[in-house]
Amino acid sequence: MKKVITFSSIILVSFIMIFGALTPQAQTAPAEKPVVVGSFDGSVVPVTAEYCKRVIKHAENLGAAACVIEISTPGGLYATTQEIVSSITNAKVPVIVYVSPAGGWAGSAGTFITVSSHIAAMAPGSRIGAASPVSIGGQENQPDDVSSKKISEDAAAWIRSLAQLREKNADAAEKTVTESKSYSDTEALKLNLIDLIAKDLEYLLEDVDGQTVTLNSGQEVRLETKDAPVERVPLNSIENILLYVSNPDLAYILMTIGMAGIMVEIYSPGLIFPGVLGAISLLLGLYSLGTLNASWGGVLLMILAFALFVAEAFAASNGLLAAGGIVSFISGSLLLFSGGPPGIGINIGLIVATTLILTALVVILVIAIVRGQKKAITTGNHYLIGKEAVVRADLQPEGMVFVAGELWTAAADDTIKAGERVLITEIDGLKLTVKRLD
Repeated sequence: MKKVITFSSIILVSFIMIFGALTPQAQTAPAEKPVVVGSFDGSVVPVTAEYCKRVIKHAENLGAAACVIEISTPGGLYATTQEIVSSITNAKVPVIVYVSPAGGWAGSAGTFITVSSHIAAMAPGSRIGAASPVSIGGQENQPDDVSSKKISEDAAAWIRSLAQLREKNADAAEKTVTESKSYSDTEALKLNLIDLIAKDLEYLLEDVDGQTVTLNSGQEVRLETKDAPVERVPLNSIENILLYVSNPDLAYILMTIGMAGIMVEIYSPGLIFPGVLGAISLLLGLYSLGTLNASWGGVLLMILAFALFVAEAFAASNGLLAAGGIVSFISGSLLLFSGGPPGIGINIGLIVATTLILTALVVILVIAIVRGQKKAITTGNHYLIGKEAVVRADLQPEGMVFVAGELWTAAADDTIKAGERVLITEIDGLKLTVKRLD
C-alpha cells in the first residue's frame, strides 16, 4: 500500500510540474519597468555629456519608468551644457534631475541641466544658481564687451525658455544668469524653480509616483516609480579615465611632466624612459586642456618656456634664458583658465609648487651639463695628453714609453734615454709625441 501511495505521489508531482511548464507565459505577471539612475560629481566636461547621453539612451532602450540623473557640480563648459540639456529635452523617457547628496550644488551649468528636466528635485542643504555665462575668451561678462553681452543675452533667453517649457518660474531662472542669483533648496521650491525636496532617492521615487509628465513628442507619461526596481549605470572604465584626466589640475600636471621628461631626454640623450614618459604625458595633457577649452595663449607660453629651458643648456646666457622660461611658464599657467567657467581652474598653490620644482630641475640639469663640459675627456686615448710617461726604449727619436700600464710607441725632438720621464703632448692614432720632462 505504501508503495502505491509513493508511486501515486510521484505521478501527481510530475503532472503538476509538466502542467506548469506547459502553461502559456502570457499568464505570468509582466516584470516592472526599472528606474535607471546615473550620477556625476564635478565639472561639466565633454565626457560628462557622453555619459548622460549613454544613461538616457539605456533608459530608452529598456523602456524605463524614468531616468534619474544625480548631479553635484560647480559648473562647466557652456557648449557641453547645451549637449546635456538637448539630450534631456529630447528624451523618450521622463528624466528627473536630482541635486544630491545633501549639501550638493547645481551651480552655473548645473542650473540649466536641472531646470531642463521633466522633474527637478534637490536634496536638503543643496543650492542652485550663479549661472552667469563667460565669454568665449574666458573673461567674465562685461557690459562693454559685445561678445560677452551676446552670450549673456543668449543664456538668459535660453534658461527662460527652459523654465517656461517646464512651467517653472522664468523670472527667477533668468536672474540666475543676469544677476548671478543663487537659491537654497527651500527658496528654489518656494519660487517654483524645482518640483520637490527629497532627502534620498527612495523618498524621491515615492514622491513623484503617480505624477504625469509630457515628453517632447507630446506623449503624456504617468510615473510608476514607487516600487520600481532601481538600476544604476556607473561610469565605465574609459569614461572614468577621461573624466580623471579632464581635471584641470591633473591636465596641468601632465603637461608639466611631459615638458620635464622631454627636456631631460634632450639634456641626456639615450635615457629613453624620460622621453617616452614625457611624450605620453604631454599628449594626455594637451588632450585634457583641449577638452577643457584652455586658452591656447597659455599653452603656447608654456611651450615657449620649455624651449627656453632647453636653449639655456646650449647657449651661454648666464641664466637669462632660464629666467625668461620661468616667467613664461608662470604667465602661461595663470592664463590657462583665467576667468574661465566656474569649477574649471588651476589651484594657485599647485602653480607655485610646480614652478619651483621645474626651476630646480632646470638648474640641476644646467649645472650637470656645465660640469660635463669642463671635465677633462676620459674616453678614448686623448686622456693621455698631459700625463707623464717613463721611457723604456731610447727615443732616437722614436722608441717606447710606458704609461697607464701600457707600452706605447713614442717620438721626441731629441734623444731621450731609457728611464727618463717624459710628458705626452700629442697623440696620433697609436703614436705619442713626447718631450723631456724638466
